[in-house]
Amino acid sequence: MKINQHLFSLVMLLLFFSSFIFSTKSLATSWAYPFVVWEDYIYVVSDEYVTEIDTEIGHVTMYSDMKSYPGNFSNAFKKGTKYYSIKGISTEESLAIEESDGRYLKADRDGKYEVKSSFYGFFYGQQGIFVYLILGILAIIFIIKVIKNKPGS
Repeated sequence: MKINQHLFSLVMLLLFFSSFIFSTKSLATSWAYPFVVWEDYIYVVSDEYVTEIDTEIGHVTMYSDMKSYPGNFSNAFKKGTKYYSIKGISTEESLAIEESDGRYLKADRDGKYEVKSSFYGFFYGQQGIFVYLILGILAIIFIIKVIKNKPGS
């Protein structure tokens, strides 16, 4: 019975101290620039307008200014915004984004776009501390139960 009281005290102490460690501030993605993603490449949207539009090549399939998503994602343009190739310029260099007023902004390819898995970063930062704290508590509980149930105890 004494082990259970010590275990309970330890868990309560860890939870008490963890309440001071973890911030309640919500975290959101902060983007350095407006962009669109097309065929797994990120294109940084410039202030330059283009008029020599060629062929429609795609559209935004997911918009968010808070999280990253796979597919033709954008942090600046709503779902359905169309992408076009630009006459005389390879899509490996730039493409055009149709604005709601019918004008086209140039977007320059910046590099490969990689969406992290849902668990990326889960074991880092504040969430990581919490995960390791819980795993530590579970390990302590497991060790105590094994010792308590050991023959001859």
